Amino acid sequence: MTSEKESNGLNNYAFALEGRFCDLPERGEDLDSSIDEDTNKLAYCVTDVPPWYLSILLGTQHCLTAFGGIIAIPLILSQGLCLQHDGLTQSYLISTIFFVSGLCTLLQVTFGIRLPILQGGTFTLLAPSMAMLSMPEFTCPAWTQNASSVNTSSTEFIEVWQSRMRALQGSIIVGSLFQVFVGFSGLIGLFMRFIGPLTIAPTIALIGLSLFDSAGSSAGNHWGISSMTTALIILFSQYLRHIAMPFPTYSKDKKLHTSRVYIFQILPVLLGITVSWLICYILTAYNVLPAEPGQYGYLARTDLKGEVISQAPWFTFPYPANPGQWGKPTVSLAGVVGILAGVISSMIESVGDYHACARLSGAPPPPRHAINRGIGIEGIGCLLAGAWGTGNGTTSYSENVGALGITKVGSRVVIVASGLFMVAMGILGKMGAVFATIPSPVIGGMFMVMFGVICAAGVSNLQYADMNSSRNIFIFGFSMFSGLVIPNWILKNPKAIATGVVEFDQMLQVLLTTSMFVGGFFGFVLDNTVPGSKQERGILAWNKAHEDDSCETLETGQVYNLPFGLSSYLSSFSWLRYVPFCPPGLSSSLDPKQPLGTPDPGQIMIGVGL
Repeated sequence: MTSEKESNGLNNYAFALEGRFCDLPERGEDLDSSIDEDTNKLAYCVTDVPPWYLSILLGTQHCLTAFGGIIAIPLILSQGLCLQHDGLTQSYLISTIFFVSGLCTLLQVTFGIRLPILQGGTFTLLAPSMAMLSMPEFTCPAWTQNASSVNTSSTEFIEVWQSRMRALQGSIIVGSLFQVFVGFSGLIGLFMRFIGPLTIAPTIALIGLSLFDSAGSSAGNHWGISSMTTALIILFSQYLRHIAMPFPTYSKDKKLHTSRVYIFQILPVLLGITVSWLICYILTAYNVLPAEPGQYGYLARTDLKGEVISQAPWFTFPYPANPGQWGKPTVSLAGVVGILAGVISSMIESVGDYHACARLSGAPPPPRHAINRGIGIEGIGCLLAGAWGTGNGTTSYSENVGALGITKVGSRVVIVASGLFMVAMGILGKMGAVFATIPSPVIGGMFMVMFGVICAAGVSNLQYADMNSSRNIFIFGFSMFSGLVIPNWILKNPKAIATGVVEFDQMLQVLLTTSMFVGGFFGFVLDNTVPGSKQERGILAWNKAHEDDSCETLETGQVYNLPFGLSSYLSSFSWLRYVPFCPPGLSSSLDPKQPLGTPDPGQIMIGVGL
């Protein structure tokens, strides 16, 4: 290893690794063909271990990158759960989702895909969850919408929101079992054969479009504050992202000195929320914002939930269901079927994230057994999220995959540190309470940006298809428009579905009010039935971008084999090579310097315990 560049922020690195698989050029690229070869090298590959202080720093950064998406989910769910005016319970939900996200991240990095990929709440389950909570039997009582009428400690109010949460929990727990089965059985490969860009694009895009009402409701409480928040996030993430700010740093060679860090590129959402939050506090302190509950702009005040921080405990330990935090989960056919639509979308999105993460972290393309294991572990993560009562599941975070390209650090040890940090945030009750006090218009401004990006991310999948084709234009346009029209009409006419079978009516109600299911369903059916070549449909380009061309090389085994010597131990059982989530030819992918044998039982117990 030779030192090549001085450290000057997150876009540079401490040293370059030579002769390692993370230095391999992109497919079709010659080693000497690019003058920018050095800029594509990584400071740390997926199997490297950075210094502890760098691991903590970058792990914290990954948490903050996912901050906006993680806290947005419980804040949106609080509307369907009738919790708009119960900041303390919102803080518990935020703490719980941080705790479970950290736990699932540790499981995924240790036993799942084994790439540096963060796990967190998923918007693909948020859409069917909100559709389920919009059913007539779950409509919030009118008195829960009035802050002056809500007694958050009353038995009646507690039962109102906990009954809805228990219904969500049961549906997520049962729906996640399907993902566990698809992952560990290897069926995800069969699913991907029939799913292309024209199915994925409307599915993901409609997740963002279907949430426009939540964004408008929050932002409309004070359009000035929400517009300011949106403008700040846009300013930081788009206009100032290439500006490096000096920060004091310390090293043994240079002692105390300054380094330039691209802070706006790393934390645009957090900075935008913090600045707007501070301005709201100043406006509240000087009574610029109205103090009467009925006046416009009242919800922008920062003292509305001031008692939440004092009431929240310093330490809280979320625990799973049965009876659990919110009671024993209940299961309904309608809820389970709706969640299944979200689970399928989440699996498809995660497969793409795995390949992107492998490229950015200097790892070989993930083999089939690693993808199967990753999807299976994500299913277990959704199961845990449902059991703990987050009201949501977990999935891989694309934002954090992109952060790997910024930091040039692809080590999974950094993500382990991030997972531990999120678990700690979940245990610190005051931390969740602080996030719960963010004014509603500030949250609305964040939603304006976030949901727009989700919609655009879905549409970006069309780059693989031939959009000069009238066939593809028809399929995408019809799918998108149907995904908006049908759910909107069903919501306005909830009694239109009356087959005589209550359970079947409820199932259709949830499915037909879930925009991403309606759009994705039409996209899937039309794309697989309307005549068109694979090149025209984008299947060839999609498969090329996500193809599994890796072989069981030494480097592949180092990255994707099971930890704690488990691969070496399991290699003695020849029948395990036929198990879809176990590496084939385990003994051939191990480091030849490491003799096969029975590993230390203590290592196995550590792994099982984790």
